[in-house]
Amino acid sequence: MDTLTFEVVGFPGTFHAILGRPCYTKFMVVPNYTYFKLKIPGLGGVITVGTSFQCAYECEVECCGHAAAIIASGELAAIKREVTEEAPDTKKSVGSFKPAEGSKEVLIDLDSSEGKMVHIGTMLSSE
Repeated sequence: MDTLTFEVVGFPGTFHAILGRPCYTKFMVVPNYTYFKLKIPGLGGVITVGTSFQCAYECEVECCGHAAAIIASGELAAIKREVTEEAPDTKKSVGSFKPAEGSKEVLIDLDSSEGKMVHIGTMLSSE
């Protein structure tokens, strides 16, 4: 009996096992990627391991979903770093607001006793 040593990797994926060329060589496996079959010589004849096209398609869709989630999480981390770098310092004092040159004050509501004013630019074109 032959023993195969392998490592288990802790990440989500669509495959139950990934066999490499050393494994194929040791067990004389013949992969057929077109028909999703592995043929292995056994004591009682050829052992065929296979799957359906539907199962392969579902695995691919799941794999694409994992890849999209990984990419999105990486992009989110990059956006968070960018936002924190560009965030204004809240402790820094900000100067007072001064109206632009060429503006005049206009009373918003003539009937109001509050006297709220708005600044309107006088340099605007007539259009």
